[in-house]
Amino acid sequence: MDLIKKSLEEWQGGIAKSITFIVTKDCQLACKYCYLVGKNAKERMSWDVAKKAIDYILSHEDEFKEESVVWDFIGGEPFLEIDLIDKICDYLKMEMFRLNHHWFNSYRFSFSTNGLNYHCEEVQNFIKKNINHLSIGITIDGTKQKHDLNRVYKGNDERGSYDDVVRNIPLWLEQFPNSSTKVTISSDDIPYIKESVVHLMDLGIHEVNINCVFEDVWKENDDKLFEQQLLELADHIIDNDLYKENTCSFFTEFIGKPLDKETDNQNWCGAGKMLSIDAAGNFYPCTRFAQYSLRDKDAWIIGNIHTGINKNLLRPFLTLDRCTQSTQECIDCEIASGCAWCQGENYDAADTSTVYQRSTAICKMHKARVRANNYYWNKLYNKLSNLNAL
Repeated sequence: MDLIKKSLEEWQGGIAKSITFIVTKDCQLACKYCYLVGKNAKERMSWDVAKKAIDYILSHEDEFKEESVVWDFIGGEPFLEIDLIDKICDYLKMEMFRLNHHWFNSYRFSFSTNGLNYHCEEVQNFIKKNINHLSIGITIDGTKQKHDLNRVYKGNDERGSYDDVVRNIPLWLEQFPNSSTKVTISSDDIPYIKESVVHLMDLGIHEVNINCVFEDVWKENDDKLFEQQLLELADHIIDNDLYKENTCSFFTEFIGKPLDKETDNQNWCGAGKMLSIDAAGNFYPCTRFAQYSLRDKDAWIIGNIHTGINKNLLRPFLTLDRCTQSTQECIDCEIASGCAWCQGENYDAADTSTVYQRSTAICKMHKARVRANNYYWNKLYNKLSNLNAL
């Protein structure tokens, strides 16, 4: 879930089609929690593949009826292929205009980057050229200690990348002052959550999106340590009035309630409604169904640039909702709302090759988050009530 889902929520209220180009499977980093198990330097998208994908999509306007589009670029690290991306975006703009395509007046280019190349001349030139149609998120995990624990360079020395990322944060915030970052939590870095969120707010990042990895990595008592960190974070945010200008996605009014089967029975993500294209020209219902994202399952290919999309291969995604893939225990859970899942991880972790078996690896972590969330809002309510009474 990520920045793609967030960009759809923020721009055009979820009515945009998300189309992702996997421009490279290479990255400068070897993050320890990364779900991309098949990263490599060989699989790089060619211009020929990108052009054929664009031509197919834009020539089938009647099959892509969403009012808007998010052209998303990922890797690996997408800015390693900035020249290709620049060429793709120029072609998209020209072709959407030439075809009088309904997306020409409603499109956005979206990136999630590790931030290492953000200052480079080629990237900056691209940003200046497309600034009015850009969403860029830089991933920084918090303090140097937390960031460098997981976000390390490739190689044997496991050198951390914090210093090389943080130097680009001021420029990024100058160009995109309302941007948010994405923080990933895994078992080993739980003790650094509170100080890391506070650190990011001190850097000037006013919206910190933070989530636990969906994979089954959690150890005994992780949920207790997690809850304690969130309680300390809640105290710090409220006691220091940080809630006035900052938000942290761990604290929201919309989680921790029973499932309303009439209004809450939708799928968590847009798998099947999105479209991803890789270097070989294959189409996927989501990037997480490409082979380099999967540990134990075969890629779920729904077509390619030569034959188009096979809608029959998308049929299993059409009936996906909370109830069709959850156990009865999850459906009846008193704090079911806000408990997330990743469709690709569900598929990868399932006993068979199905998308209808929900992974519950983060169950205890969600419950801990809800307890801390309740504490946060109760404390904030009491503080504001007391202030209003003065």
